[in-house]
Amino acid sequence: MNINGASGIIGAMLAAAIASCVVRANAQTGVGAAADAAPRAVPVSTTPPGTRPDTSVIRDVRRALRRVPDMDDSGIHIRAHLGVVTLTGEVPESWQISRAGNAARSVLGVRAVTNRLTVREEDGEH
Repeated sequence: MNINGASGIIGAMLAAAIASCVVRANAQTGVGAAADAAPRAVPVSTTPPGTRPDTSVIRDVRRALRRVPDMDDSGIHIRAHLGVVTLTGEVPESWQISRAGNAARSVLGVRAVTNRLTVREEDGEH
């Protein structure tokens, strides 16, 4: 067989392979189906890839705070936006501020923590 004959055979095989792919793709996508067929809704996420919903992050940060021994999280407010968690409010003891921040950082999906916690003042102090 000469080179021209071999290239003609290879070209014909390539054309057949492409044609079979097009036929298969049309069958899978429904090209050529009835025009009155209803389009399928495809769910689309509005969050960037690799992030978790803010509500899930907040829930898991609250759970992480409750797992810290002797932590009083009743005065802690949690906000989250695209993985950035903000802690606000008051805690009874100063050590709880850093532990709360560390607990929040350990949660999956948390990219940063803004810790604005303060120590609760006792009512009788001046």
